Amino acid sequence: MLLMFEWTNFLSWQTLIQCIDIAVVWFLIYKLLQIIRGTRAVHLVQGLIVVLAIKVFAYMIGLNTLDYIINMIIQWGIIGLIVVFQPEIRRGLEHIGRSTFWTRQIHRNNPSKQLISEIIKATAYMAKRRIGALISIEIENSLQEYVNTGIPLDADISNQLLINIFIPNTPLHDGAVIIQGYKISTAASYLPLSESPLIPKELGTRHRAAIGLSEVSDALTIIVSEETGAVSITHHNRLFRDLNEERLESILEDVLVHEDEKKDSSMKSIRELFEYFKAGGDKNE
Repeated sequence: MLLMFEWTNFLSWQTLIQCIDIAVVWFLIYKLLQIIRGTRAVHLVQGLIVVLAIKVFAYMIGLNTLDYIINMIIQWGIIGLIVVFQPEIRRGLEHIGRSTFWTRQIHRNNPSKQLISEIIKATAYMAKRRIGALISIEIENSLQEYVNTGIPLDADISNQLLINIFIPNTPLHDGAVIIQGYKISTAASYLPLSESPLIPKELGTRHRAAIGLSEVSDALTIIVSEETGAVSITHHNRLFRDLNEERLESILEDVLVHEDEKKDSSMKSIRELFEYFKAGGDKNE
């Protein structure tokens, strides 16, 4: 009987709330680590762990002076950290603000096999001739902020047009092409440069811009290196380097086509379910 009473208390509502509380805290810590991954804030977290470890040690041993100094460092250090790490804080807030949980996408990108085919043809041509290129494709998060920095085109996508944009010494070649829907929205757009110390030194401004955009949005960006002709892709703060045509096509289909097919399938199921209940309702009448 006593064992049953203790088990009932363990399964009480209060215990459930505490479990949810712990799960939410761990989830927030996990998302925070995802946001700061590859930034200077990683070293900040490591330093904070060391400071907290010293504080716990000083408190347990009874080193009152050291404990007091650590407390002062923590109190005044928070203000200094806000000033020093303002870019990282801004990036984290932008990441949260651009999350699909909060925002409603107005211009939904719905890529097709034809779109992927044109991009592959263009990158293959430019890679062979070492023509530098930067092509960003909007997924869920809006890229309007970066669209506004470029030259409006609103043109249908073709490999000939993409190649012509990036021909060296032409007015539009410097910057990024941004694709929204089935249209080339702008050319010569400026993307945010990543400040991550983990980026290899041999990668130039195009790669840093592509990685920077992947840190603040879910956009997929294709880079053609002007120095080597190598083709790379960034997506969700990940860099895929030295891709051949087969691997490039596979990634594009995984990110652009398969996810849309899943969503279209889900919407179709919802519509079918709605029609089913509607038909049933009509029969009952």
